[in-house]
Amino acid sequence: MKRTIAILLTVVLAAAVLQAKEGRNSYYITNRTPLAAQPYTALPLGAIRPEGMLLRMLETQRDGLTGHLDSVYAVVCGDNNGWLGGTGDGWERGPYWIDGLVPLAYLLDDEALKAKAQQWIEWSIANQREDGFFGPKPLPEGTPAIPGTQQGMREDWWPRMVMLKVLQQYYTATGDQRVIALMDRYFRYQLETLPEKPLGHWTFWANRRGADNLQAVYWLYNITGESYLLDLAEIIHRQTYDWTTVYSGDRIRNLNPAPDLHCVNVAQGLKAPVIYWQHHPEDRYLTAPKKGLAALRDVHGFVTGMYGGDEALHGNNPTQGSELCSAVEMMFCFELMLPVTGDVYYADYLEKVAYNVLPTQHTDDFMRRQYFQQVNQVLITDVQRNFHNDGQARITYGVKTGYPCCTCNMHQGWPKFVQNLWYATADNGLAALVYGPSRVTAKVADGRTVSFREETVYPFSETVTFIYESDAAVSFPFHLRVPAWCDSAAITVNGRAVQRPEAGTIAVLERTWKNGDRVGLHLPMTLRFSFWHEHSLGIEHGPLVYALKIEEEWREVKTDRWDHTFYEVMPASPWNYGIQDKKIEAANFTVVRRPQVSDMPWNLENAPVSITTTGRRIPWWCVVNGSAGPIPVSSYPHRDTGMPVEAITLIPYGCTTLRIAQFPVIDRYLK
Repeated sequence: MKRTIAILLTVVLAAAVLQAKEGRNSYYITNRTPLAAQPYTALPLGAIRPEGMLLRMLETQRDGLTGHLDSVYAVVCGDNNGWLGGTGDGWERGPYWIDGLVPLAYLLDDEALKAKAQQWIEWSIANQREDGFFGPKPLPEGTPAIPGTQQGMREDWWPRMVMLKVLQQYYTATGDQRVIALMDRYFRYQLETLPEKPLGHWTFWANRRGADNLQAVYWLYNITGESYLLDLAEIIHRQTYDWTTVYSGDRIRNLNPAPDLHCVNVAQGLKAPVIYWQHHPEDRYLTAPKKGLAALRDVHGFVTGMYGGDEALHGNNPTQGSELCSAVEMMFCFELMLPVTGDVYYADYLEKVAYNVLPTQHTDDFMRRQYFQQVNQVLITDVQRNFHNDGQARITYGVKTGYPCCTCNMHQGWPKFVQNLWYATADNGLAALVYGPSRVTAKVADGRTVSFREETVYPFSETVTFIYESDAAVSFPFHLRVPAWCDSAAITVNGRAVQRPEAGTIAVLERTWKNGDRVGLHLPMTLRFSFWHEHSLGIEHGPLVYALKIEEEWREVKTDRWDHTFYEVMPASPWNYGIQDKKIEAANFTVVRRPQVSDMPWNLENAPVSITTTGRRIPWWCVVNGSAGPIPVSSYPHRDTGMPVEAITLIPYGCTTLRIAQFPVIDRYLK
């Protein structure tokens, strides 16, 4: 028996060495041939633990809607859900919730949350049909039709893509082989059935979001090596909307009329070309997402990295809405694309959305959310606005306001962000590619298990410190990302300067690591100015966007439309400020940091950093249809506002509820 174990260990070690020689990680699920070798590989769920403000955020989710959606929103996520065998909703909303609940449960190692998620996993596994199909069962005749219960929606391919993501995460945390068996049977069913009932057979959503299905197929191939999965991948790709052409062409750049593209589909489709590129490494697949993001920025974009998409794409006026589902799905795309490409661009973008957009679209207690947010948001009320899809109090903070997809889908944002702070590398090392307080434990080198603790209050600080923790001295490479916005990064090891890497690169430290070794990453943050709709001014400092600090008055609104109240927010201080053209230089903006950073920094009271500057009120800039009116354009000869120059305070966008983040520029001359 001992000899057999020794032989097996020798074989495993030999395979690991071969993987390393091929530039593929030896210990974690990574691309096998013929898929392109990944520079970085996702770690199993639970290998990364949140600390500091990220831990506090996940604990807030546990105590808020993520941990209690089955009771707060029982009509959809309770025991009668179709994914638990009931006659209720059998479409996307239940799986959406579990897609955030599973990573939250295992990141916090919370047994109660694990048990809650396990019910959904067990039902899916236990009730898979003999032919391989799984999910909600057909409804008995005479069942009342409510949203999500129609037979076509219960058979739709799309919600199964979400549940596949749930099962993938669960497998990496537990190694439960029943997941592999279920997915193998289901994918064989898809191979036989998709030619007759393609992705768009039941709803168009599956056709638009087929990349979620494709990534799961490649993931299983990397585990089993079954060749039929590559055949299935080709079918799924052919049946998925052609996002490569859309992103690479001019369609997104159309404004009059705006393209008929759904905002969440646009965010979700970003990963489609890169996922397929793994098997077909052609430049057009690799470049398409960046071309699409550039088009979104130019025609529909905001300083936050999001875009006007209040259902359909809707231009770049900063009072157009941006959907919460768009933000979390864009984040997930970047989390999949980063390890495949190793491109710093996606890590920078991921941080921008996570540290600016995400925290302001839910309440501090994670009990309510906005369906849409505005970049210039001065009034949060239940009135009609210039949104493509309006009504149902879409901009207010509620549980059921707007469409409830965001109520269920928002839970994946923070947990998956934490889960993707660190990666294993192709050279059997570790990589910190996204920054936040955390601790990682993983296998490196010849299979040794080591840890790093990441101490930081980034994005509010310029310093990130990594502390190596292991009883053994181990030689392996440690990769560190240098953001594209940082021109003067510096790295120290145990206090000694070792590198000054260039912006937008990944620095690699090759050394024998000893317990207590400390790596210091210094990322000096400078002010950056950019111009947007109507020459409005955006202000950034490091990874953070800054916005005018506006005092808030919250009021609870009761209504007969839902069984939950919602909140409106009114301004308690002036908001209609412009910034003089001659003042737009770094010397006129002063950065002020608080000595301590709260574990819950995302509000007016706790904003850890502020910027002081000057501005002038513009009396004719008023509220129009519930939003800040059209951005005043500086005219010539200049129209005197008649208002004095005042000191104004800017705070991180993610700390705001009401804000101006794209400022009118006044007294501007043509250059």
